Amino acid sequence: MEYYLSQIAEKIGARLEGEDKKIKSLATLKDADKNSLSFFHSSKYYEDLKKTKAAGVLISKNYQNDLPQNVSALICDDPYLKFAYASALFAPKISLESTPPALGDGAKVDESVRFGKNVKIGKNSIIMAGCYLGDNVRVGDDCIIYPNVTIYHGCKIKNRVIIHSGAVIGADGFGFAHNNKGEHIKIYQLGAVEIESDVEVGANTTIDRGALGDTFIGRGTKIDNLVQIGHNAKIGPNSIIVAGCAIAGSAELGRNVVLGGQSAVAGHLKIGDMAQFAARSGVTKSMEGGKIYAGAPAMEIRLWRRLQAVLARLAKKGYKKDGSS
Repeated sequence: MEYYLSQIAEKIGARLEGEDKKIKSLATLKDADKNSLSFFHSSKYYEDLKKTKAAGVLISKNYQNDLPQNVSALICDDPYLKFAYASALFAPKISLESTPPALGDGAKVDESVRFGKNVKIGKNSIIMAGCYLGDNVRVGDDCIIYPNVTIYHGCKIKNRVIIHSGAVIGADGFGFAHNNKGEHIKIYQLGAVEIESDVEVGANTTIDRGALGDTFIGRGTKIDNLVQIGHNAKIGPNSIIVAGCAIAGSAELGRNVVLGGQSAVAGHLKIGDMAQFAARSGVTKSMEGGKIYAGAPAMEIRLWRRLQAVLARLAKKGYKKDGSS
């Protein structure tokens, strides 16, 4: 799908100032190229704005003069909301069309599996009953996809990956903009999911596709059952994510990170290499690697243990012998 900036401006209610260029994709300010439309809605991305290579940017008139030369402006009052409207123009069309997959030597597929178009499955991989693989899905060599797994369009699975029953790879990330009526406007998720080799994904785990770029699961990572990984998250190699964890959108975990059961990581945070989190940790800020954390909000585990000891002493001190407080 391609549109000129003038066409996009007309459809979403913006005003074009600058050259009318052809747009093939949406992208962040940092990742945009000469074929991309981007958006600027927060001052924390100001440095990216000054360096962007986008063809055009959705932007308020207050920041129009901060655009690099030759970058066209789509002037609007709420760039994030207008980006949501623009995302609908580039959303892939839903289709029920199906074509037989390209199978590598030794690959085995149950007759009940359904495919979109242009699916490729590598050598010796096994796809069990009730699975669905959408358009342009790629599955590498020696993979095992257990029953009733759904892999949405465009997702890439490398070699020796195991995905257990009920997992959903590539569903839409939870992204919405809000208009002045309080309505929630869907941001269509235009990225995908990439799972590197030797990853294992537990039963009923969900890994959402990226809004613009891809959600990424690093080589050798092991993900337990009932885990939620949000859009554009990046999980480093050889990490361990235990059952019930939730990782919000755009969070980045380094290599060999361990999240204990039912831990949660807020969005847009960075966790350093080799960090470990006890069960039910609540990660609310970026954390250094090489340390062990616990609690909600998460803190170094030695501090958390001292805190628990102090609370226990205070509770005992205020508790009368007859059981009343």
